Amino acid sequence: MPRATEPEPAAGWAPTRALGRAVLLAGLLLVAGVLLGRVDLIVLAAPFALGTAYALRRRPTALPQVWITSGDDAPLVEGGDVTAAVSVGNPDTVDYDLVVLRSRVSPWLRVDRAGFAHDETADDVPPATTTPNNGETPASGTGRSLADRPFVTSVPTGAAVDLELAGRALRWGRHPVGPAGARVATAGGLLVSRAVISEPVRVRVYPRTEPFEAVEAMPRAAGLVGAHHSRRPGEGGELAGVRRFGPGDRLRRIDWRVSLRARQLHVAATLSDRDAEVVVLLDVLAEAGRSGGVGGAASVLDTTVRATAAIAEHYLHRGDRVSLLEYGPAARRLRPAAGRRQYLTVLEWLLDVRVHSSSHEPYDQVFGPQLLSSDALVVVLTPLLDERSAQMLARLARAGRFVVAVDTLPTDLAPPKDQTWAEVAYRLWRLDREIMIGQLREHGVPVVRWAGAGSLDQVLRDVARLATAPRVGGR
Repeated sequence: MPRATEPEPAAGWAPTRALGRAVLLAGLLLVAGVLLGRVDLIVLAAPFALGTAYALRRRPTALPQVWITSGDDAPLVEGGDVTAAVSVGNPDTVDYDLVVLRSRVSPWLRVDRAGFAHDETADDVPPATTTPNNGETPASGTGRSLADRPFVTSVPTGAAVDLELAGRALRWGRHPVGPAGARVATAGGLLVSRAVISEPVRVRVYPRTEPFEAVEAMPRAAGLVGAHHSRRPGEGGELAGVRRFGPGDRLRRIDWRVSLRARQLHVAATLSDRDAEVVVLLDVLAEAGRSGGVGGAASVLDTTVRATAAIAEHYLHRGDRVSLLEYGPAARRLRPAAGRRQYLTVLEWLLDVRVHSSSHEPYDQVFGPQLLSSDALVVVLTPLLDERSAQMLARLARAGRFVVAVDTLPTDLAPPKDQTWAEVAYRLWRLDREIMIGQLREHGVPVVRWAGAGSLDQVLRDVARLATAPRVGGR
């Protein structure tokens, strides 16, 4: 069990104002009783002096311990239930009369329920209380979180109390729970500890996979085995025609009807089934729109991450190899691989996707050291907000790559209304963007808007037809 702090000697404890008032009052009464010769004042001061001495008979020697633990290790997806616990322990030999515990939580983790749960060593501790809700609604992605309020309890010696937090994950990413802090009062409220702060724990929330299906064949399959029907002859399930029997042909491939008519053995020819490599390129040069979390509005980054997860899941489920690239100054890359492990790696890789604005051209940095396979399908997720993105698409098309551009710009993107010419400038920008998309299509780059299932079917059909078309001049 992780510990945020180690027990320390008496350092870290300070007297409260209550102790100062008790000592001051007892001292004034005693001095006044002696100077004025009044026994009643001395008798009146006795309870304050004796009570203070009795409360301080056992002083604390160690600071409280605070740590944070996340919930179960099951993968957490957007919209799923998230649980965490902020624990405070008492390693001292005296009871903690009052513990005030408070924790920060990411606004994308909406905490709906929060309360203390005592462990088996603290069954005799009175029920914990929390600050009143005052009729406020639970926190949303933009409101105040229920976990931001202070919680009050008591912890006996050698025990620990857990503040359990339960809620809902609103958005993908690595969201922090914490830091959490606790202050303790003991000795009847006469001594208080300094604030003990724990390190935050990050909760991994994977993007929700949008439904995506692409029934069209890949432009050109490259592997030896797989689920796609390639244009190369081999052992597969798609009939390519009938030809004469030759060395190495299997007897079960003989077409007896054609052989009897031609009086010569003929076999059925098939096309080989091969896998393909899919490269998903994420344009992280610009961001637009405001994220509303799961079920709300989606920004460019939200659409990019969720669409990438859907495309990767689809092709990895079919047995293809998938790799990821970031088009930006960081130039992060995930090597191509297949299988369930690669899908989990893709989800983990997507949690660190961030927008990186840069004034430099990242093309050579992204594609320089790595050579894309000539048979790979490159799916570029881009909002087309930067001219460098359009230039990158055109260069890939001129290099003979099979490129599909997916427009991730939100359809409900509204122009700013705080300036006089904002609406006119917005309309001009929209026209300029449409012209840029038209020029990309003239360069042979299909541009399609992401719309979930079937978004790429028509585009993949056109790309596959282009890949199998005869080339002019033998090129």
